[in-house]
Amino acid sequence: MEDLATQSFVDPEIPNKLYFRIGEVAKLAAIKPYVLRFWESEFSGLGPKKSGTGHRLYRRKDVELVLEIKRLLYEKRFTIEGARKVLESKPKREAALKPVPVARRQGELFSGTSAFYQEIKRELGEILSLLKQSEA
Repeated sequence: MEDLATQSFVDPEIPNKLYFRIGEVAKLAAIKPYVLRFWESEFSGLGPKKSGTGHRLYRRKDVELVLEIKRLLYEKRFTIEGARKVLESKPKREAALKPVPVARRQGELFSGTSAFYQEIKRELGEILSLLKQSEA
């Protein structure tokens, strides 16, 4: 097993999805699911929603927080208490300051062949299937 001090930490590419299951988040962060469940109890900002079937559903901001927690604990070598203090001291509006990509023309957004349209269609299908599962 490689020592944490010699590992190189590179944030993975986060897929453009609305929700992630615990296994997906664990794989992205290269940690075990039980570590995520423990971090949920230690970091108040990390609180995934639960589906009707009880599965944890993480949003993109949750995944970004998991990667930040991992960086603080494993790369910067903070204690859990120290990492918690660092995260609590960060401004809450950081995410709101990120630039939003703008399409060149409005018509391009909703053409049946655009990647944006296809992604929206796929995510709406995922939401519909989650809603159907929660009704059953």
